[in-house]
Formats: sequence, structure tokens, C-alpha cells
Amino acid sequence: MRKKPSPIKAPLPRLHSDRETAEYFELHSVAEVWDRLAESQPVKLNAALAKSIGARRTQAKSPVSLRLESEQIAAAKKIAASRSVGYQTQLRMWIAEGIRRDAKRA
Repeated sequence: MRKKPSPIKAPLPRLHSDRETAEYFELHSVAEVWDRLAESQPVKLNAALAKSIGARRTQAKSPVSLRLESEQIAAAKKIAASRSVGYQTQLRMWIAEGIRRDAKRA
């Protein structure tokens, strides 16, 4: 296990706000200092939060059969991969976004 680097030798500056952090990372990449970052410890969730997360994860989703053109599926897979999500997850996000948008109009 690596020791925590001293503040003087910390690979990243101390950032005090979300705006300051966003501005910093627009100009810098964490890849530049990845090997010098301290190893983090796993977070232990409290029981109530773990139970809540588990309940949301196991909520039943109803299967729906939907016929799409192969080009649509390929495009969805490409976009989903660029966002590091599964294509079915990406399709669900698009559907949810469309429902929210149309519900506001109704």
C-alpha cells in the first residue's frame, strides 16, 4: 500500500470549488499524473444506503419487444460505447428523456 503523498508533493492542486475543478480539468488531464495518485480505500456504505441501492437495482423492469433497423442498433451501440454504457441502457435513457420532454409539453 502506498503512502499518502504530502501536500507539497501532491500530484494535483487543492481545488476549492466545482468551478475551479472544471476549469483545471479543461486544461489538464488526470492521465498526466495517474501513476502518482494515492491509492484509495473502498468505501463502506451504511446499511440503510446499501439496502436502498439494492432495492433500486432489483426493481423489476418489464421486457418490451421493439423492432429497430440494424443501422439504428449499430448507431446506438456506437454511441453507447463512446459513453461507456451498454446500448440497452442508452436506449432506456433516450426513452426516459423523450417521455420527460413530452410530459412537460402535455
